[in-house]
Amino acid sequence: MSIKKLSEAEATWPADQSLLKTRRVPIQLRQSGDSHATPGLEGISAEGSRMLIDQRIRKGPYWHLSQEAGCWCHSVYNRIYHPRAYIKPEDGGLMEEYKYLTEHVTMWNVAVERQIQVKGPDAEKFVDMVITRKASSCAVMKARYVILCNQYGGVLNDPVMLRLAEDEFWFSLSDSDLEFWLQGVNAFGQYDVEIHEIDVAPVQIQGPKSTPLMRKIFGAAIDDVAYYGLMRGEIGGCEVIISRSGFSAEAGYEIYLYDATKNAEKMWNSVLEAGKEFNLKVIAPGHHRRIEAGILSWGQDMDQEINPFEIGLDWQVDFGKDNFIGKAALQKIKDAGVTHKLCGVRMGGKDITWYPSDFYHVFDSDGKKLVGYITSAWYSPAQKSNIGFAFLPVKYTQLGTNLNVSLPEIYNPDNKPVEAEVVSTPFKKPYDPGTGLAETGKKL
Repeated sequence: MSIKKLSEAEATWPADQSLLKTRRVPIQLRQSGDSHATPGLEGISAEGSRMLIDQRIRKGPYWHLSQEAGCWCHSVYNRIYHPRAYIKPEDGGLMEEYKYLTEHVTMWNVAVERQIQVKGPDAEKFVDMVITRKASSCAVMKARYVILCNQYGGVLNDPVMLRLAEDEFWFSLSDSDLEFWLQGVNAFGQYDVEIHEIDVAPVQIQGPKSTPLMRKIFGAAIDDVAYYGLMRGEIGGCEVIISRSGFSAEAGYEIYLYDATKNAEKMWNSVLEAGKEFNLKVIAPGHHRRIEAGILSWGQDMDQEINPFEIGLDWQVDFGKDNFIGKAALQKIKDAGVTHKLCGVRMGGKDITWYPSDFYHVFDSDGKKLVGYITSAWYSPAQKSNIGFAFLPVKYTQLGTNLNVSLPEIYNPDNKPVEAEVVSTPFKKPYDPGTGLAETGKKL
């Protein structure tokens, strides 16, 4: 294999980074690709780096079941191996998985969404201190999308929060270890609560046939579950909590299985059996679809050095609350205004049909000045083009702004920056957006 020919801008790396946001730990922007033999090469054709499967990373209760379903690629999320591909490239790969998600119904192993339980007399008071919204606005047997910020206003996690009882909340985590943070906040026992991870693991049921499938399993009561509503149920003799939510913006639900380590097979196989008539397919979480819907991914589109005002999550910050962690810092950020924002971009190049191994460089309209980077990217069947999110100085995030993006050789054989344009999001409307998803999806 030949060594990748670098673009002029990449060949002089590190380029002028003066327009990038100043961070304590900079984003690694070297375009090193996914192959030690061929720098810059990525995608399913790359030689790639082998992942060691050992005891240091948890397998989760559905690991072996994902293997049986054909999973052949993993990443690590919340210190748990995370399935990232089932259908082989020669059979259509992840874009074939997209068809099942948007035309039929799919089941995802999302045990990586670790469940952190906060339980005790002061549960609501404690939760109200650590989230930026009012905990009291979440009624019992309801769920909410929430964010937790540190004292500097950085986003630590954006979980789904479930309220099972007056004195019991669960945080269904995105990709950061929130258990340690929550226990640290209450290390001196200011609040009368217990904070622990529990043996509950979800699967997601996503796609246009998800409601008929769930109705077959749980009965007509599922029709009464509102968006972000909860209900208790049983499947295969196992106790579960069902939420009407998901990471795809298609119609969907999550099944939270109690005693998941013991009950995994019973629940999983029961869903597979019930799903046969609906063409159910086990697939990886649909990042192509979540990007189309404007759904963010912690670790890609945000981290602890990104604040809510930079990523369209300002609607999450309720300054009417008496206090919460990060309130003072967030007030200062709001008053000063942000210098950088996340925005939607549509771009050229060959179809991106695999997870980017790098944060692709974004240049100005002349293709000379480095102005930012792509955080998430994929080919969108709805847009019939490559789409993504770009983190840029505010002046470059206006709708219609022309940009250039440096893509890997596999998507850009000419090795020249492809043209891009800042566009409105979502790229494809969610099935049932709710207020939150509608607001978050609008980056500008």
